[in-house]
Amino acid sequence: MYQDGIILVASVSIFNEDEVLIIKENKPTAIEKWNFPSGRIEYGEDILYSAHREVKEETGLDVKLCGSTGVYNFISSTNNQVILFHFIGKVTGGSINLEEDEITDSKWIKVSDLVKFENEDLREPQVLKQIINNLLKKNQYPINIYNEQVCENFT
Repeated sequence: MYQDGIILVASVSIFNEDEVLIIKENKPTAIEKWNFPSGRIEYGEDILYSAHREVKEETGLDVKLCGSTGVYNFISSTNNQVILFHFIGKVTGGSINLEEDEITDSKWIKVSDLVKFENEDLREPQVLKQIINNLLKKNQYPINIYNEQVCENFT
């Protein structure tokens, strides 16, 4: 979603055992760059729904969202302000079926091997490296921080 110069994005690190899925994007603003499955949150769309939808569209996989490494606010390489909601998920179904025009490759890799990637190989490397660092340190939050909850007796 793009509103008042701010782009909202949902991103997911999908785990299978001790490996995470990364994809190689072929988008006008990110040619041959590795990233986690991610995309813009559409107007009126629930953040968690957006994360599921983007994973399905880009990879063909169904996921269960299990946690989050947080929210990242940055200026992108295209000079947009981006607020990125990053989730951690596990595969629950589907099979790898990459979005033909925009995703050229995918691979399962250990998170510790992601730190070896050069900045020029990653989309928005400053943010991806923060996410990777949080994954390595297990700086994670429960997924229910994104659910609506009614607070009674709150003053």
